[in-house]
Amino acid sequence: QVQLVESGGGLVQPGGSLRLSCLASGFTFRYYGMSWYRQSPGKEREFVASISRLGDTSNYADSVKGRFTISRDNTKNTVYLQMNSLKPEDTAVYYCRAVITLDLYWGQGTQVTVSS
Repeated sequence: QVQLVESGGGLVQPGGSLRLSCLASGFTFRYYGMSWYRQSPGKEREFVASISRLGDTSNYADSVKGRFTISRDNTKNTVYLQMNSLKPEDTAVYYCRAVITLDLYWGQGTQVTVSS
């Protein structure tokens, strides 16, 4: 079955960096684009970034453009989110998402807290 497992979250000071990873299994990873979303308390889940199946095209939410970078390694079935210049408003649970034949799959999420 499809599994998405995020890791790499934690507590970081404003201006710091983190790299999130999402390990995928149960499907042919290189055939599908992947996305990162996030959800803060009391807010709806929102789009952060997406990457094409070959990694040659990516898109970002305006709020993270220039600070976050999405990438993937199809030999490791893993998608990454490099987050730099983190701000307190980036605090959220970050989720990896795959869309496979119109079905949505989510990971369990990883908490990112940006605080001094």
